[in-house]
Amino acid sequence: MTLSTTPAHVAMAGNIPTGEPVIIREASDVSQLINTSTHSRNNARIVIGIALGGVFLDAYDLGSLAFGMKDITREFGLSPGGAGMVASAIAFGAIVGALAGGYLTDKIGRYRVFMADMFFFVVAAIACACAPNEYVLAGARFVMGLGVGIDLPVAMAFLAEFSKLKGRGNKASSIAMWCPTWYAAISISWLLVLFFYAVLPAEYAGWLWRIILGFGAVPALLIIAIRSRYMSESPVWAANQGDLQGAAAILRNAWGINAQVAAASERPPVKPVRAASWRNYGELLRGVYLRRTILATVTAVASAFAYNAVAFGLPVIISSFLAQSMLTTILVSLALNLLFAFTGGLLAVRLVPRFGAWKMTVLGYSFQLVALVGLALVGKPDSGAEAALSVAMLALFLLGQGVGPGSHTMTFASLSYPTSLRGVGVGFNQTLMRASSTVSLFMFPLLAAALSTRVFWIIALAPLAGLLALLIVRWEPSGYDVDAEDFTSASQ
Repeated sequence: MTLSTTPAHVAMAGNIPTGEPVIIREASDVSQLINTSTHSRNNARIVIGIALGGVFLDAYDLGSLAFGMKDITREFGLSPGGAGMVASAIAFGAIVGALAGGYLTDKIGRYRVFMADMFFFVVAAIACACAPNEYVLAGARFVMGLGVGIDLPVAMAFLAEFSKLKGRGNKASSIAMWCPTWYAAISISWLLVLFFYAVLPAEYAGWLWRIILGFGAVPALLIIAIRSRYMSESPVWAANQGDLQGAAAILRNAWGINAQVAAASERPPVKPVRAASWRNYGELLRGVYLRRTILATVTAVASAFAYNAVAFGLPVIISSFLAQSMLTTILVSLALNLLFAFTGGLLAVRLVPRFGAWKMTVLGYSFQLVALVGLALVGKPDSGAEAALSVAMLALFLLGQGVGPGSHTMTFASLSYPTSLRGVGVGFNQTLMRASSTVSLFMFPLLAAALSTRVFWIIALAPLAGLLALLIVRWEPSGYDVDAEDFTSASQ
């Protein structure tokens, strides 16, 4: 095991420790304290909030170009290939970023990686807003994608490692919060589009995409401004590196636990914990982790393919298939995201401690399968009643996404692996998920043009694959102490 050469970062602001001293003798004690803590954890909640702020940026930056591509294509005179380059650049950046970010999250720590990737968002957002041509715009979107890809592994690690194991607000519930946060970001991007669409004079309508993309720098700058005061390193990661003093300081500051490290003579021999390495990606495909990785990967890829085809194709579906105006398209897209996807995500957070991630994901995929088959059967509506039914099916699809795979594919990716593998586990999952998103975003316009509404039969294969994977691999991560596998032989 490689010991930490520098102390873990401890936030400046936090709770005042209370109660009798709690003695820490080894790394497993730190994990156990967090899992069972009933102490005040105000600062821990702030850390979770900041990590979710990173998720907000990911979603905002990925979705912010949805309404701008038509104007960008016209302004820069793009060919279909050029438009594809600009649209897919962020996805390719996210693939590279997820692979590297997973490794770095385990290697140098959650705090350092999170603080570094915020700068990607600031620089890239400003560069996008000022891009003089399509090549600068594509390059800036690629850099933005690097930030998105790096951020998800570290954000999920924070959510898992600053939450207790069971009960309300547990690890699965905290991780599921990424979903409503994602939809809130998408909804805010729609609201900004609606606002500037209403207030910009017609002659400046071409500025809309620049304003929306540039706005992404604002939340990133806010996170950077408050990072040192409230953001701490993960105490479990610090303890796994041998920095028990740093872990104890974080517990005192973030949880208000009066944690003290036992004298060296009172500690048991240090148990080796898996060191960070690129080879750890191979560990995901061995032993008990193989089945978990297969389930997490299939559900994530299926979810990404279906969601990207429907959610990012929503303007096309509403304006073309349902023959609605631009303003109606904006309003209906916003309403569907807020009333169904966002609400479904909130339900997932509330219900996962009771029902578990497996049952919730099965329910969500079932909703999506019914919705996509319904859309395929209705086809292009010929009446107001059929159009209303199609919108209802879109609503059911988004509700299913929020309740099930949208929330809990990340639960499977994050809680299937202990601390030593969590970064690479999420990184691997996100690399394949982003690849699926890229294929989906590229294929949907082509398939929609060739098949019209029959494209929904193709998309329906994704939730069907997710359901089959869940029925074959019945793994429930919620409430299971996966971090204990770093200190036992169970994972071997």
